[in-house]
Amino acid sequence: MTTAPAALPGRKAQAARNDALILDAARTVFLRDPSAPIAAVASVAGVGISALYRRYANKEAMIASLCAEGLDRYIAAAERSLASGLDPWQGLVDFISEIVDEDVHALTVRLAGTFTPTPELGALSQRAIALGSDVFRRAEEAGALRPGLVFNDIAMILEQATAIRVDDIERTVVLRRRYLALQLEAMRGRRPEGGPAPLPGPPPTDAELSERWIPRK
Repeated sequence: MTTAPAALPGRKAQAARNDALILDAARTVFLRDPSAPIAAVASVAGVGISALYRRYANKEAMIASLCAEGLDRYIAAAERSLASGLDPWQGLVDFISEIVDEDVHALTVRLAGTFTPTPELGALSQRAIALGSDVFRRAEEAGALRPGLVFNDIAMILEQATAIRVDDIERTVVLRRRYLALQLEAMRGRRPEGGPAPLPGPPPTDAELSERWIPRK
């Protein structure tokens, strides 16, 4: 019989809950505005400012932690793709789609340059690039990509997808998938029988495109 993991003692359980609340709040605040003050994170998390400083020395340390989380997700997605045994094209599609769905690029490129990176982050970044390049190279060597496409083009495609953002999170995901499907179709070398697949979801509405002009409260 499998033994259930022991519950954390009261204070440790509360600390773990606070850690999760703080990171979730930091993700929300800094992806919207990297220049926001650390007090905004405490407000969204519903914790005192002292709870933040017990875990992070300053705002830079908090953003660096988010960036490391993004790089870890990128690395995990690449490793899953390489270990999946899928057709190289599908492996690349799944890798890029996971990066976009989890907003990984927002946690890395969008936050990069807003803090001083540590050697550990530099090493994570190099590992992420190496694994992503391996996923791309497999598809390239299989002849699945159009001529002239290089790995750095993927970074630009991810940045374009990350820029698509409306107030509704679920709708943001659908819109990103729609335009990512167009990008992937343009990347592909050999076309499947029957032509391109239908695009995911409906196009953006006038209201969704105009919401960015409405001042936030």
